[in-house]
Amino acid sequence: MTQRINVAQQVPEAYHHFLAVEKLLHDSELPVATIELVKLRASQINGCGYCVDMHSRDMKKAGESDERLWSVVTWREATVFTPAERAALALTEEATRLPDREAVPDAVWQQAAEHYSEKQLGLLIVAIAMINAWNRIGVTARLTPGH
Repeated sequence: MTQRINVAQQVPEAYHHFLAVEKLLHDSELPVATIELVKLRASQINGCGYCVDMHSRDMKKAGESDERLWSVVTWREATVFTPAERAALALTEEATRLPDREAVPDAVWQQAAEHYSEKQLGLLIVAIAMINAWNRIGVTARLTPGH
């Protein structure tokens, strides 16, 4: 697969703003491990090989266990995630698969609200929105994993 376009080169202003939001998220009170789990799960759903590769590698470098990395795709059955992480993963799936179902169910929202403050929920929504945007860039531009 050959990359179609380098969006960062062609639209550096947009790329710069995307990176500013990423910095805000990583400097926030939302746990970095949660942010990375969200990014990995949304990327799996969206079929963005570049982002799956990047976030898996980033998580591994940050000390994430192989078992947790392998289990993200089957997080509902896995026992290696905290209740808060499970709530974030559920919200990620619902918010990423909007065309597949009726809005984010109240039960999923309530579960997340049990584990995260209002500010953290806002940050979680932004993190989910950002990775979905990055995935769309990666898939459309055909970014190749490992680069």
